[in-house]
Amino acid sequence: MRLGNSLFHARKKCGFSQEEVAEKLGVSRQTISKWETDETLPDIRQSKKMAMLYQVSLDELITFDADIKEIQQAIERTSEETEEKIDWTSAWGKKYPVLLTYQNQVNIPGYSVRLDVMLDELKEEYGFGELDAFLVLKDILGKLWKTRKQQGLS
Repeated sequence: MRLGNSLFHARKKCGFSQEEVAEKLGVSRQTISKWETDETLPDIRQSKKMAMLYQVSLDELITFDADIKEIQQAIERTSEETEEKIDWTSAWGKKYPVLLTYQNQVNIPGYSVRLDVMLDELKEEYGFGELDAFLVLKDILGKLWKTRKQQGLS
C-alpha cells in the first residue's frame, strides 16, 4: 500500500476531515491532500504528529491497513460470552468449505488421540493450562502452514 493511501485510511478511520487534520498539524488542507495523493511526503515530525493524532505508532501509520486494524479491534472488543456463541467452523467454512465437509472423510478419532498426546505434552513440559496448550498447538500449526506455503509444499 502506498504511504498516501495509508495516511488517507488512517485519517478516515479516525473520522477526521482534511481540514481538521491540517488545523491540528498547522499546515494547509492542500498539504494534507498532497500527502494523501503521494504528491509530496510529510517530514518525520509531521508524521509523528499524525501518528499521535490517529493513535497509532509511526510504523502502523506507514503501513496502515484499515481491514487489519478493524479485525484487531473487533477481536479486542469481543467478550468471552460472545465468543462462546460463535460457531467458528461455520463462520470460517464460508471461506474454507473443507471445514464443513471433512468430518465425513477424516479419521477424526485417530487424529484426536495424537493431538491429545501433544496437548498433554505441552501441559506437562511447559506447565500450560488446557486453553494455553490448545492455543500454542494452534499457533505452531499456523506457523508450519506459513513455512510450508513459502516452500511451495502447500
